[in-house]
Amino acid sequence: MSQRNYRAAIIGTGGIAHAHAQAVIGSGRASLVAVADVDAGRAADFAAKYGVPRSHASTEELLREEKPDFVHLCTPPHLHAPLAIACLEAGVTVLLEKPPTLTLAEFDALAEAESRSTAHVATVLQHRFGAGALRLRRLAGAGELGRPLLANCLTQWYRDEDYYAVPWRGTWESEGGGPTMGHGIHQFDLLFSVLGPWREVTAVAARQARSVDTEDVSMALVTFDSGAVATVVNSVLSPKQTSHLRFDYERATVEVEHLYGYTDDDWTVTPAPGHDEVTALWGQDPSDRRSGHSGWLAAVLDALDRGEAPPVTVADARRTMEFIAALYASAFTGERVRTGQITADSPFAQKMDGTGAPWEKVRNP
Repeated sequence: MSQRNYRAAIIGTGGIAHAHAQAVIGSGRASLVAVADVDAGRAADFAAKYGVPRSHASTEELLREEKPDFVHLCTPPHLHAPLAIACLEAGVTVLLEKPPTLTLAEFDALAEAESRSTAHVATVLQHRFGAGALRLRRLAGAGELGRPLLANCLTQWYRDEDYYAVPWRGTWESEGGGPTMGHGIHQFDLLFSVLGPWREVTAVAARQARSVDTEDVSMALVTFDSGAVATVVNSVLSPKQTSHLRFDYERATVEVEHLYGYTDDDWTVTPAPGHDEVTALWGQDPSDRRSGHSGWLAAVLDALDRGEAPPVTVADARRTMEFIAALYASAFTGERVRTGQITADSPFAQKMDGTGAPWEKVRNP
């Protein structure tokens, strides 16, 4: 597999863009050639901080003048779909921050744009690529852990009212949803990457404390094609913050607890009686690498070197986006929702709040 040095650009120079810039620079396999932001001063400051030669005031200008190999799209969520489609139409691969789109319908339009393009779109769901997650999928796939039986997936974070003072946060129109959409997606996407396709979901969502139009907490019971069952909790109300996943297999319990990124030290393995070999298997090939944008970008570059679509692919990300829509549909209708049930004409395909959340709007009344 031959390696090349790629020309990378960043669109949107807010907080998350710094992680992307650091990953590009640290990769040794790509050069950050340009950035763009509607705030020209912020773009210039960002470019100066990271030694980027040029900054632009628009996506169109950047695509026209730079012709990068790929773009890191780090704008607020409501801009993801139109800007990603513009990149694809220009033949430029898009590395798209989560959530990839505001709705399932937007995501399907994005997938259609990719099918017409020579370029690809990949969603940034970096926790799939930490050493612990790779090891877990390898051992589970080889049958070393036995059947998956049940799992817990907790994203219990804390975001105060100041966090939601940013105008695009806390609304269905610009953020697409609450912690289900923008916070818990990292953990339950990792859950799905381990346990495989989900089959049905029963959920609740509530606005308990924040002055937002979206939910600030949600909970779901999920059944998988394998027969495994899981609980999924997403919260921005939890003073004691944690990101915790627990997988109970026939031969072992495997857990990870962290906040915004994990190392091997954050994982624990508890073998079932008579299966101490699982501990030895887990201890092979230890790593001190932290899950994050660097590991994800390395996987992206490896795929591009092979001429393949980079991870997380449209097909992978759609399963996660469909789960979000199904969770909201179940929470707001009181019904169990199965995979494939949310068709193109469903209100929950057009908007994540579908027929409407059962509380009054306070941000966009």
